[in-house]
Amino acid sequence: MTAPARIVWLASFPKSGNTWFRIFLANLAAGEKGPADINNLDERGGSASSRSEFEEATLLDSDLMSHDEIDELRPRVYETIAGDTIDQRWMKVHDAYTLTCAGDPLFGRNLPCAAVYLARDPRDVAESLSYHLNTTVDDAIKFMNTEDAALCSGRKGPGPQLRQKLKGWSGHVTSWLDQANVPVHLVRYEDLIAEPVASFGAALRFAGLRATTEEIERAVRYADFAEMQRQEKEKGFAERLSRTAPFFRAGRPGDWRETLTAEQSITIERHHGTVMARLGYRLEL
Repeated sequence: MTAPARIVWLASFPKSGNTWFRIFLANLAAGEKGPADINNLDERGGSASSRSEFEEATLLDSDLMSHDEIDELRPRVYETIAGDTIDQRWMKVHDAYTLTCAGDPLFGRNLPCAAVYLARDPRDVAESLSYHLNTTVDDAIKFMNTEDAALCSGRKGPGPQLRQKLKGWSGHVTSWLDQANVPVHLVRYEDLIAEPVASFGAALRFAGLRATTEEIERAVRYADFAEMQRQEKEKGFAERLSRTAPFFRAGRPGDWRETLTAEQSITIERHHGTVMARLGYRLEL
């Protein structure tokens, strides 16, 4: 990036490190006053799927609109946000990079934007996603393998989020990495775990956000998994969907070797092996 983007899309398939990255950003902003409250993240950037922000920008009742009608207006909403933004905003995104029915990019055209794309080994995603969605690992894998799968696609009340088309795990990755409208910086979850200071720092530099090594190191300490688990245990976590499993469980790369059956890992590799290899994930087949 040659200049700081007004909006940085923090994009990922669900359960790929998006929340951890946002908590790191919150702690970077908090500085010496950290650790930041894990339940106070949206004020620092927000979510691209926020229904309330959509309604505030359009002055429309989205509950009276179809998903496609909402998507037709979403590019205009992001154009408004970019025009109104003074300080850089890092916005959470689980949508794949898609076009509306009218052929417009969902995230608008020619905006002062960039994207940091977080990828995680889909074999680890599967187990984590099953806990998050209160379903079985097999159903989570089926969800990841389905091109028309989406979050918040039901019509039983509006809910706080708009529909988010995912295009399956592979489709999600390639939709962001292969589009040419928004500059993208790829970050693997596994690299964040192995070298957090270097990985977070590289993403910040790409987006034009200045931070010293000392500031990054402090934010990484404050965003430690033990700290996030402590806060969730004490006061809960607003983004947790599961009624039984904590949101911040372990996050260890390679846990799939102990939790997935051979058949489950083979199914994932058969569906996503090409993209997995592209991202440097070792295949067992």
